Amino acid sequence: MKFVDEVRIYVKAGDGGNGAVSFRREKFIERGGPNGGDGGNGGSVSFVANPQLTTLLDYRYQQHHRARNGEHGMGSDCNGRAADDMVLQVPVGTLIRNEQTGELLVDLSEPGQVYVAAKGGRGGLGNMNFATSTRQTPRFAQDGTQGDEVTLRLELKLLADVGLLGFPNAGKSTFISRVSRARPKVADYPFTTLVPNLGMVQYKDHLSFVMADIPGIIEGASEGVGLGHQFLRHVERCKVLVHLIDMGAMGEGRNPLDDFNILNKELKKYSAELAGKPQVVAANKLDLTEARERLAPFTEALRRRGIRVYPVSCATGEGMQALMDSVAEVLFTGRTDKIHTEVPSKGAGKRSAAPAKKAAKKASTRASASRKPAAKKAVVKKGAAKKAGAARKSTAKKAVAKKPVAKKAVAKKPTAKKTSSRSSGARKAVAKKSASKPVRKAAVKKSAVKKSAAKKSGGRR
Repeated sequence: MKFVDEVRIYVKAGDGGNGAVSFRREKFIERGGPNGGDGGNGGSVSFVANPQLTTLLDYRYQQHHRARNGEHGMGSDCNGRAADDMVLQVPVGTLIRNEQTGELLVDLSEPGQVYVAAKGGRGGLGNMNFATSTRQTPRFAQDGTQGDEVTLRLELKLLADVGLLGFPNAGKSTFISRVSRARPKVADYPFTTLVPNLGMVQYKDHLSFVMADIPGIIEGASEGVGLGHQFLRHVERCKVLVHLIDMGAMGEGRNPLDDFNILNKELKKYSAELAGKPQVVAANKLDLTEARERLAPFTEALRRRGIRVYPVSCATGEGMQALMDSVAEVLFTGRTDKIHTEVPSKGAGKRSAAPAKKAAKKASTRASASRKPAAKKAVVKKGAAKKAGAARKSTAKKAVAKKPVAKKAVAKKPTAKKTSSRSSGARKAVAKKSASKPVRKAAVKKSAVKKSAAKKSGGRR
């Protein structure tokens, strides 16, 4: 069955029937009066969400839908028959928009939900409804109203709990065929899926969820390149996104980390809300030798971002159970502990080394700042010591030079004591005698020194 997720249709509700103008005409009955019946109501056009449908293919080839008109009124008080409503079945998750204004009219996200898109016209009244005591023969009736008509655009957003995203030929179809009963096309040559595939996954403890396989996304998908932009809306309702990374991709400039960055970039361009959903990263095709060689650097690069990588092989089933356990935990409990990881120790060491280095620098600057004043103090102390030594030497010299003065003072003290009880004149005489004695002693010492020097010089000769 061909998958169609967007169509443009025209719907027209039925018109109401006209009322009848009639009079009772029977033999032997005069002035029977008006007996025109009312017209019937026109049929409405309504949409019903059917969980058994997965495509809008029926509306691709039949784009005009008209409900029947109501029957006209008849004589003998006979009313016209109302037309049946037209019910259009659409898949669950269909958005109905006004084609001219683009306004979202309804989102049929619940099974059995009904929406009346075009209301049928009301039937007109017959002339029997206008008879009064003063107007006993009304010769007019009311016409029925026209039904609504509108051009609609139907958009389908699949209701899936988990969405599979990845580049073309990443192994999404193989993945969904392994975990569910969906049987999309799988072959041993590279190709991409052209339509989304839904699969019911039966998990443990009678739990189940719907998984959607979205066609491959390439760079520029958010701008309409490839099929990604057309089908990205099908994952807007998903609660969990699974990024399937092709670890064995061979080609010019292909790198698993670059593929992951491109996927997230396209999601952010298309919808910020979609990019903020929980993401589970699965590294596929580990059954290939080159894929295992690329696994270590890819895992380490994402661990630095705090993202856990689940290595799997959709062909052999390796690592599938651990991946499904993490997806189910996020889906049913909302916890995202398993899909995140701690930053490795190397990164943590680098991060913690920066503050340590800063602290060491601060400590060294503080120590150097404290050492500089101490050195300055030591220099000041040395200078002070030198100054003190010089001062001591100078004071010593002064003391040596002042010794005769001290002797004079010592000589003066006893004279002062002896002459304390004498008169002022006696004091002056004693002072003159004491002052003349040291002079004589100094002259005697000088002559003695001269005689000793003369003897030495004579002996040398």
